[in-house]
Amino acid sequence: MMQKRLSDSVADDLMSMITIEKRFLPGDKLPNENELSEELNISRTTLRESIRILVTNGVVEIRRGKGTYIKDNIDLENLESLSFLTDAKINAKDLYEMRLIFEPEAAYYATIRASDMELKRILEYGKQIEQRIKWKEDRTDVEQNFHKSIVKATHNEFMEKLMPVIYQAIDKGVILSQKKELAIKDTINDHNMIMEFMKNRNPEGARSAMKIHILHAMDELGIK
Repeated sequence: MMQKRLSDSVADDLMSMITIEKRFLPGDKLPNENELSEELNISRTTLRESIRILVTNGVVEIRRGKGTYIKDNIDLENLESLSFLTDAKINAKDLYEMRLIFEPEAAYYATIRASDMELKRILEYGKQIEQRIKWKEDRTDVEQNFHKSIVKATHNEFMEKLMPVIYQAIDKGVILSQKKELAIKDTINDHNMIMEFMKNRNPEGARSAMKIHILHAMDELGIK
């Protein structure tokens, strides 16, 4: 079991204030930093980290010059369990190991078996991801399509059935990702490397490039 960071635990505490105690409702403003850090008996730095976790997960939003608010449109009933953030991290380890076992081989077979049309589609999605990154837009759906189109090109029915697992891992990655510059540069380089090998019909290269890509993602998410 992974050790919980203090900021994760505090994020969980704040979640319980929102979901169980109903102390803060959608649209409510959170108490100011001094009050809240004092009440929770933590430093303001830890509180900020915890708030950032909740922002990343779409639970609260920071309004410039006004403070931190519970999102208006948040669906309290459908929020995952209280420890959903830490669970995401532990869960992500299993999911990414699964990707590590599965996707490099998928890239290998797709490079051999993809039709020219399928290859074109894969490369198109790869370009779209780069565009989204440059425009600082959410790239989850395109990222999923990129990986899905590679798996589809293996022409292996059972591999396709495993796609929901891959989706979940990509989603978790987005939840946990800190949007670091290095990670974003890695993503672009990795995707270009995968595409280059596939375009040249080099299955060994595509397999290695996919493995590097997933290892980079695991590294960025602190999953080992």
